[in-house]
Amino acid sequence: MKHVIVRGRALFPGVIACAVVAAAATFLSQHYGAPVMLFALMLGMAMDLLSGEGPCKPGIEFTARQLLRWGVALLGLRITGAQVASLGWRPVLMVAVSLVLTIGLSMIVAKLMGFNILFGLLSGAATAICGASAALALSAALPPLKERATLFTVVGVSALSTFTMILYPMLARPLGLDIQATGIFLGATIHDVAQVVGAGYGMSQEVGDTATLVKLMRVACLLPVILFAVTFTRATGRAGDGPRPPLLPWFAVGFAALVAINSTGWLPKALTQAGSDLSGWLLVAAMAGIGMKTQLRELVTVGLRPVVLMVGETVFLAGLTLALLRWAH
Repeated sequence: MKHVIVRGRALFPGVIACAVVAAAATFLSQHYGAPVMLFALMLGMAMDLLSGEGPCKPGIEFTARQLLRWGVALLGLRITGAQVASLGWRPVLMVAVSLVLTIGLSMIVAKLMGFNILFGLLSGAATAICGASAALALSAALPPLKERATLFTVVGVSALSTFTMILYPMLARPLGLDIQATGIFLGATIHDVAQVVGAGYGMSQEVGDTATLVKLMRVACLLPVILFAVTFTRATGRAGDGPRPPLLPWFAVGFAALVAINSTGWLPKALTQAGSDLSGWLLVAAMAGIGMKTQLRELVTVGLRPVVLMVGETVFLAGLTLALLRWAH
């Protein structure tokens, strides 16, 4: 009990800071009609000094990571199995093809550019699966890389995810994508879960639901990719020691479980609505925390070649997804 109280006191300042930004973003969204996630992101970035060493740092980290995961898990209360079935088999095939090609090409190009091939695996998986979460999980599964490589991948994929969250929704109409295709495109191309949620639900609930489903398909691919990474490093003599991360994020399991429960129709509507509303609040607060943690200036210190590699991976994934969408239709 004492530990819980001490932990709560440590987290309180940062959590309250994120909650205040979330409340301000919600107010602005309601009065000016712009996406609440975008307001939360921009306001959070304006307060990035709070994420430095100080009393707010632990709570901001907790909000941006743990509360985000709870928010994503609770999104399962908005979705039913019938909606999943309505997507058909094509999104599953698209995710599988884009995952294999993006990671494979990233490893080849990284080798050609003079990087460690494992850096290509790390950055390619971060791009193709779930951004910073995948990068951190893979860095724990792979042999020790330079800390700078992991840091750059996390910062780079977060910055690109933020940029694509703003850009891709604006491209949906010029590209001629309908509502379902827009959701698939956003869910299959934006790197981090929070930014997919922000981009999707910033357009409409239907787009957000589809984007979240497709994104969670990508997150579920973390398991086979980690297994591949471990097998590859052992087969090529690069294996190292160290703790292994969980093979499947618990929030993806929670999301799937809540979708299954919600599909039965047993849950009272008031309960599902309350869970959905709580999910929304948690995600807005998490977006504020992510904004506070975004340190774009750190990209300047790593040189141009890694930036070119990660931008190329992002552009390739978007182009491939659009080509697969055209093929599917």
